[in-house]
Amino acid sequence: MANASRVTNVAAGRRRGTKAKTHPNVGRVGEIMGRVEEAYGIPPWRPHREPVGELVLTILSQNTSDANSGRAFVRLLERFPTWEAVMEAPLPELIEAIQPGGLAPTKAPRIQAALRDIQERAGGFFLSFLADMPLDEARAWLRSIHGVGPKTVACVLLFSLGRPAMPVDTHVFRVAGRLGLIPARAGKAAMTAEKAHGLLESIVPPEDFYSFHIGLIKHGRRTCTAQRPRCPACVLRDLCPSAVRYHPELATGRRAMTQKRPSSGVAGPSVKPAVSRTSTKPASRQS
Repeated sequence: MANASRVTNVAAGRRRGTKAKTHPNVGRVGEIMGRVEEAYGIPPWRPHREPVGELVLTILSQNTSDANSGRAFVRLLERFPTWEAVMEAPLPELIEAIQPGGLAPTKAPRIQAALRDIQERAGGFFLSFLADMPLDEARAWLRSIHGVGPKTVACVLLFSLGRPAMPVDTHVFRVAGRLGLIPARAGKAAMTAEKAHGLLESIVPPEDFYSFHIGLIKHGRRTCTAQRPRCPACVLRDLCPSAVRYHPELATGRRAMTQKRPSSGVAGPSVKPAVSRTSTKPASRQS
């Protein structure tokens, strides 16, 4: 889908009672995605792994790097040949197997509790039936599993089942916050990644969830890093309200750009429209 055809109707997409703020960038999601895709490419959708494996890997990924969680997941599968074996493993053995992922004493019992819930409710470890369940029901089914939060639910739905859900990891949360796509606070409390799921799902078209998620992760790793963001090299620097906080020297260039910009023009430098994304992922199932 081309950049110009994207729809960002916030009111129509609002979910679960989470109210989005009105920073101008909320209405520029299409332009933001176009620039990110121009910089990093459009990621083709591909199924990752079966749902239970995706769920377990997402639990392992909490508070650690992809490399560490990947090593822990490989060790887990090498040590235990089935999910039933993981569920019934002596806890010290499971902790030792997933040690590279960090926080193993916390994650090991959480994984076993989740597997027990799945076996008891599904009669096994096959969750393909969620692909045909109404989306909100599938989301609620996964959310009710012991220790499973919105990010894990979204990862299973999007990566395993090809369903429209928005995982919000640390990179997506950081970049979206700096861009003003999510507010700093939710009422009187600080905004959290858990609360951000509903907000981002309300402003990004469902068919673009995958590309948005992957694009912001790439941008967060390569440019909008946690400690020293590379704002001068950022393709979104003229749109980002946080850029001048990290690099005050950009304020002068931004003022000059504003003065030169025609009053009817679109904010920011000229950018080629995003390449049409045909067959990049399966059709969103909104049943």
